[in-house]
Amino acid sequence: MAGSLNRVQLIGNLGGDPEIRNARSGDKIATFSVATTDSWTDTNSGEKREKTEWHRVVIFSDGLAGVAEKYLKKGMKVFLEGALQTRKWTDNAGGERYTTEVVLQAYNGKIIMLGEPNGQRSTRASTEAPPAGGSGLDDEIPF
Repeated sequence: MAGSLNRVQLIGNLGGDPEIRNARSGDKIATFSVATTDSWTDTNSGEKREKTEWHRVVIFSDGLAGVAEKYLKKGMKVFLEGALQTRKWTDNAGGERYTTEVVLQAYNGKIIMLGEPNGQRSTRASTEAPPAGGSGLDDEIPF
């Protein structure tokens, strides 16, 4: 048994259209932010309360990045599954900075579009990375 797990699942709304860039290999990389909002009623005042968290998402899968580029739009509700990664970088003043991102990769990332930006339910189902090599192995299962 591995003894640890790095898995993130989010349901939230896109803060903007995905930004697409190309890796040196030519593969697409998509970045965007997702807002998750928790709401509750304050037990002391009876007031409705709300807290929004913003999550930076990076897709390092050419297929999933292509789906993000083509279908994801600002305001759309999505389910995402990936892993947390923290990277260190140096700012313009020479200070060390850290950024924690939700990373979706080819064989462990998932995007499910839950609704259109205007709040309507999406007719599209799910988009996951293809099986290894795109071989269609499921076609040979006899049941």
